[in-house]
Amino acid sequence: MMFFRRTPSSLALGTGCAALALLAGALGFQYLVRLPPCEMCMWQRYPHIVAAVIGIGAFLLARAHMIAERAAVPLAIVAVAFVAVSGAIGVYHAGVEWQWWPGPQACTGAAFQSLGGPLDLNAPVVRCDHAAWRLLGISLAGYNAILSFAIAGAGAYGIGKSGRAR
Repeated sequence: MMFFRRTPSSLALGTGCAALALLAGALGFQYLVRLPPCEMCMWQRYPHIVAAVIGIGAFLLARAHMIAERAAVPLAIVAVAFVAVSGAIGVYHAGVEWQWWPGPQACTGAAFQSLGGPLDLNAPVVRCDHAAWRLLGISLAGYNAILSFAIAGAGAYGIGKSGRAR
């Protein structure tokens, strides 16, 4: 089957879909489990969005013959890099949660900060230095870091193997 061949575009697709799955998991915790994200949680989502668009887009462009298969290699690398960036942000966020280093004052300082505008007292106050959920002692930021680095490592390995196979 052509779909399951280890090509740069299929590796980009795998990376993009994995990033999309992590994003779906974050949205599931937000809307189904009712855990609103903090500012740093949102920072971790943005690289996954970019990785999903680039990875899935590279696959679709290659399959539509709008780009050559070899042109999908740098796109796959960029998708892998964005997933790794989200993992790095996850490590930073987990470190802030464990009080290993300070986080941004916008979400680790005083719970209420008046910016001169109206204050919505019904909006949830979500602090970045407090893990809202943990499993086996690992927060969502920690799991994002672990999974993102695993996906990035697998993607990088696959891209390297596909380059040597040629």
